[in-house]
Amino acid sequence: MDLLLKRYMPRIEFDSYEDFRDNYKINVPEDFNFGYDVVDAWAQAEPEKRALVWVDESDDEKTFTFTDIRRLSNQAANFFRAQGVTRGSVVMLILRRRWEYWVCATALHKLGAVLIPGSLQLTKKDIVYRGNAANIHGIVCVDDPFVISQVEAAQGEIGSLQFKALVPAGRPGWLDFDEEIQKYPAELERVLTRWDDIMLVYFTSGTTGMPKMVQHNYAHPLGHVTTARYWQCVEENKLHMSVSDSGWAKFGWGKIYGQWLCGATIFCYDMLGKFEPTHLLERLEKYKVTTFCAPPTMFRFMLQEDVSKYDLSAIHHCATAGEPLNPEVVKKWKELTGLQIYEGFGQSEGPVLLANFKWVTPIPGSTGKPNPLFDMQLVDAAGNLCEDGEEGTIAIMDVKNKPPVGLFTGYYKNEQMTEEKLGGAYYDTGDVAWRDSDGYFWFVGRNDDVIKCSGYRIGPFEVESALVEHPAVVECAITGAPDPIRGQVVKATVVLAKGYEGTPELTKELQNYVKKATAPYKYPRVIEYVDELPKTLGGKIKRAEIRKADEK
Repeated sequence: MDLLLKRYMPRIEFDSYEDFRDNYKINVPEDFNFGYDVVDAWAQAEPEKRALVWVDESDDEKTFTFTDIRRLSNQAANFFRAQGVTRGSVVMLILRRRWEYWVCATALHKLGAVLIPGSLQLTKKDIVYRGNAANIHGIVCVDDPFVISQVEAAQGEIGSLQFKALVPAGRPGWLDFDEEIQKYPAELERVLTRWDDIMLVYFTSGTTGMPKMVQHNYAHPLGHVTTARYWQCVEENKLHMSVSDSGWAKFGWGKIYGQWLCGATIFCYDMLGKFEPTHLLERLEKYKVTTFCAPPTMFRFMLQEDVSKYDLSAIHHCATAGEPLNPEVVKKWKELTGLQIYEGFGQSEGPVLLANFKWVTPIPGSTGKPNPLFDMQLVDAAGNLCEDGEEGTIAIMDVKNKPPVGLFTGYYKNEQMTEEKLGGAYYDTGDVAWRDSDGYFWFVGRNDDVIKCSGYRIGPFEVESALVEHPAVVECAITGAPDPIRGQVVKATVVLAKGYEGTPELTKELQNYVKKATAPYKYPRVIEYVDELPKTLGGKIKRAEIRKADEK
């Protein structure tokens, strides 16, 4: 047990959160490489150990051992090398949840290349920008008509692009990835890489400007041991499922790095199109998934179904991240399944930052306590440390002198922005929270999401949590809408449960409900009813999109 973790951690077991906080350590070898030191190491130690169980909506199922992933990734690495990919070359993957993603990612890591995950929603403009900003050498895509059309439209405007490959089928002008890699040998001589080489770049969008290129080094996977073992509580040789597309950083959180370091088996359900909660519940039951992580949105929609129909007794641990989790969802899920949901918080810039770790008793509404890899504080607008009970931005201290394992190392090809963000006394996450006297952090919202109404500061999460307690509300987004007198007023964009209609009477009822559940000045003066909320592929609500529409 814990064969690989013992190579990198002086201690694996801890008696309490305080013991974990004070004594957790990760040792990073100078030449650490996830492809060789995790995938190949498991293949050598336990050749039949399962790495991945993959199933699609047609119930086409494949199981891969670490020996399989080692062989396929070596063949893929040799294929990439034949296309001119070397140490430092940049390759983009737009592969949804295809099993080939794990093969490609492992292969690129082995070569010392830089991997850029991409979502299926990228348009020609997005791909051209990413291709030129990162100097992309190649693209591997899923056989999706929209993705193919956008890449083909973009390719002539990306001067660095040397090849493009497709899975699972061929198409004129594209290399057939699955067919091509079979032409290459299954052995690969180790490429020498360093732990501080750049391994991975995520494009992350802010409220202004073009997406930023967040870079992670080869030590980054070791930072995710805290994510996998101590928050998601994955179990060796048991199935872990995190619901995420490969284009989002949550995939790195829950579907590859920390999980394989801990020896867990990844379970992947390759969903197509719109999320159907009953389909997910059926797979959780059928495959007896042991640990499960999904965005709050998916828990909300599963709770609209008859969850009691499904045998989820194999699940030992549930976790969530991506958005703050409303207490009402926690309560209902536990009533129906007996399972507590353990919330975590983080960004593309790192592993889990705050979480209800295994020793932490979750308090509904709180996002938990700090990851011991980071010195996390709350800082006010003047840069002073906040006292308990005082709102401030979540900050990671002293990142310039003591760069923590797992945290991003800067912005790819942008030294000025890197210095601005990481060259000072702390890294400002841009997220606002407060801390109670027991050390729990309570999320308020993104700096951009906090509403300023008639001199009050109103965090969206508290109002959203009040609204979703009402049986008519499946989910909602609280934003600030422009108002000529108050500057902003609280607006609720609401998705209704089955059987409810957005009448003036219901609007009044919801407003009064919030007035009783929280401070009356926080109630939504404007309520808009919609069929669905705008979301990222990872499940985060796009509040900025709602605000922009209201401003127009």
